[in-house]
Amino acid sequence: MKDTRISDIPEIYPRIQSKCEEIGFDMPSDLYIGTLLKTLIASKPGGAFLELGTGIGLSLAWMIAGMDAQSGLISIDNDQKLIALALEHFGQDERIQLVCEDGAAWLKNYRGSQFDLIFADAWPGKYGEIEEALALLKPGGFYVIDDMTAQPNWPEGHQENVDSLISYLENRRDLTLTKMNWSTGAIIAVKIATND
Repeated sequence: MKDTRISDIPEIYPRIQSKCEEIGFDMPSDLYIGTLLKTLIASKPGGAFLELGTGIGLSLAWMIAGMDAQSGLISIDNDQKLIALALEHFGQDERIQLVCEDGAAWLKNYRGSQFDLIFADAWPGKYGEIEEALALLKPGGFYVIDDMTAQPNWPEGHQENVDSLISYLENRRDLTLTKMNWSTGAIIAVKIATND
């Protein structure tokens, strides 16, 4: 098996990738994480999905590709320029809600329904406000994070944040998780019970 052969790249992906290079965006999601997100989302017909950290929209393209017509997705980023770029590509899709807001504030104030999958690709929902994020996950829902193995753009001391997060997730009784030393290092957790 050759996992390097990816034949289902979203049609819009190369355009977003080109824009990423043009503006010097240096935190793009990995191609493999995209394929994983698409597959997981496809397992939840009519699902509700949340992305924390829209970025330039690379992972969002994959997530949308996995959604059916009855699904909906909210994507949050605090950078107005990046949200504007994402709106150029996805603004016409009525299933998608792009929100320019601080992710921590959004997580603390959101009062809507729970999600079938949360992709936490920003500090809020991953290293901060994780309790709020996991409270928004439905039983049977996926919580997905990447960049769990050392990355070139990590600030000094970030490994401690990663180690602490992994330990926290491993010790929650309401999650079952798989750690994958693949792509940029991914963790997939599923909510299985209420945390006491």
